[in-house]
Amino acid sequence: MSAFMDLNLRFTTERRDLRTLVRTAAQLGFSTVAINYVFEPSSKKKQEIPTPTPINELIDQLPVVQGRSRPIRVLNRLTVVMSDSSHFRPNAAEYRRFDLLAVQPTTEKLFHASCLLYDVDIICILVTEKLPFFFKRAPVNGAADRGVAFEVSYSAAIRDSTMRRYTIANAVSLMESCKGKNVILSSAGERALELRGPYDVTNLGLLFGLSDKDAKEAVSSTCRSVLLHAETRRTASGIIYTTKNCSDQQEAPECEH
Repeated sequence: MSAFMDLNLRFTTERRDLRTLVRTAAQLGFSTVAINYVFEPSSKKKQEIPTPTPINELIDQLPVVQGRSRPIRVLNRLTVVMSDSSHFRPNAAEYRRFDLLAVQPTTEKLFHASCLLYDVDIICILVTEKLPFFFKRAPVNGAADRGVAFEVSYSAAIRDSTMRRYTIANAVSLMESCKGKNVILSSAGERALELRGPYDVTNLGLLFGLSDKDAKEAVSSTCRSVLLHAETRRTASGIIYTTKNCSDQQEAPECEH
């Protein structure tokens, strides 16, 4: 049985709402969730990176996952929304407070840097407006080689029909470049009503251009790979192996005798 994950539940200061979010995720069958703190720096004034609230202070007793006998696992995640390269601070001590580190680049140059340079676990794809650039295969493949995943979130598509069009268009554009690999699907849910069960999310993945196999992996095994990447990044002592299918490589020309 697959362990399903939603690595993006939006943090809210209303603890009752946050507890309801986590409880709903457990009832839907998610074994692991991440509370996402979104940090959007401003060029006008310096802002402090948020500090995650300890999970045991947010939730007194973790709910048991539907169909399993153990409680849900809750992680902390930071997402840095970048409109300038100075917004990401490599090796910032504040980043180490979080289990997962994500960036949401808003320009092609920052997307390229996120794929090839920044030491992060997840690159978030903009879903609330039309992308101002096209995905190019070289940086997308570079991110995959480094074990960095792309995230498409679906709650905006539930809230608004215009955002639904943007979400689908931007997701399909990404899938054309990455071929559905290294993609995770998350809710980015702010309210319990915005969460969907793992199999419903898989069906959304088909709408976004994923194959049935890749859509299932986007809420399970690819999420596990993200957690492994995060552990390796934080300890800075592990080794990540990447593999390529032989079918992806051109056949070597035969030598003439």
